Amino acid sequence: MARDYYEVLGVDRGASAQEIKSAYRRVAVQHHPDKNPGDQQAEERFKEAAEAYAVLSDPEKRSRYDRFGHRGVNGGGGPAFDPAAFGDFADIFGDLFGFGDLFGGRRRGGPRAEPGSDLRYDLEISFEEAAFGCSRQLEIPRLETCAECVGSGARRGTEPVSCPACGGRGQVRFNQGFLTVARTCPQCRGEGRVVRDPCPECRGEGRVEKRRNIEVQIPAGVDHGARLRLAGEGEHGRHGGPRGDLFVVLHVAPHEEFGREGHHVLAEVEVTYAQAVLGASLTVPTLHGEQTLDLPPGTQPGQEFRLRGLGIPRLGGRGRGDHVVHVRLTVPKAGDLSEERLTLLRQLAELEGSAVKADRSVLDRVKELFS
Repeated sequence: MARDYYEVLGVDRGASAQEIKSAYRRVAVQHHPDKNPGDQQAEERFKEAAEAYAVLSDPEKRSRYDRFGHRGVNGGGGPAFDPAAFGDFADIFGDLFGFGDLFGGRRRGGPRAEPGSDLRYDLEISFEEAAFGCSRQLEIPRLETCAECVGSGARRGTEPVSCPACGGRGQVRFNQGFLTVARTCPQCRGEGRVVRDPCPECRGEGRVEKRRNIEVQIPAGVDHGARLRLAGEGEHGRHGGPRGDLFVVLHVAPHEEFGREGHHVLAEVEVTYAQAVLGASLTVPTLHGEQTLDLPPGTQPGQEFRLRGLGIPRLGGRGRGDHVVHVRLTVPKAGDLSEERLTLLRQLAELEGSAVKADRSVLDRVKELFS
């Protein structure tokens, strides 16, 4: 005797349509012949689950089954399982086992629309262009719908014909156990039609390569590695499919004087020992022109000073970062100093009690006196 359909799928009688569908997929995947080659019992369980789902997924059949049992759906004759009733299991299995239509259902609606591919363009811009934004013209090679055949691939005045290998279904069928399995037709590649007289412009492909000039607006404040998406500027789709997108990847060239940390500009300023000790008023370059930087007395090497709001604009116009100046102490070479400056430095060392090397020129003069 046939088992209760609810028991086969492991659901109760009040189960929703979605619960029945999920239960069927779970059982079918577990007992699918591809996962259990040569297992007759698994094949029977798979067939049993398909029979149960055929009834319980149909509201009218389910109602009759609930009232009259198996006799309500098959009249007491053969099984309720009918492969022809399962025209498309793609919504249940997807491409789990390498084919979308387990029972060889007919492909619908002509060739399937295919979206165009996305494209990538690497663009190098300067430090200033990244900071303040700019407009650039790009030359993009891409596949576009052939104007001669309007994407059909056939010579003007002709039309593609039904594929003789699959009869226009886009699929070829073969038997696998008790199933009739459908796979994509290798001759028409699933389109269900073939081009007998190809378009001379695109050679039957329906698309041709074109080079287009596209203007891209780069907003102020972008950073290295940023991606700009230009919707619909990628390759054209096939058979009416949507266009892909163009992604512009930005590469910011390094600056000779400035670095960057987020929206802050990083810079260095060299100061002498006297400027660090006594303080100084310096003129420093920024992205927004020369500015005055006041160093207080006792400035230490490595100390940082911020010029507020003189950095890089934030994306969306929410203010600007800062210009951060790092102080670097400049130590001159002894050969670059005059005798007077050397003397003063030795006097300073004596006042500080700092040990320094002896004055070689004095020793040399003493040796000359006794030579």
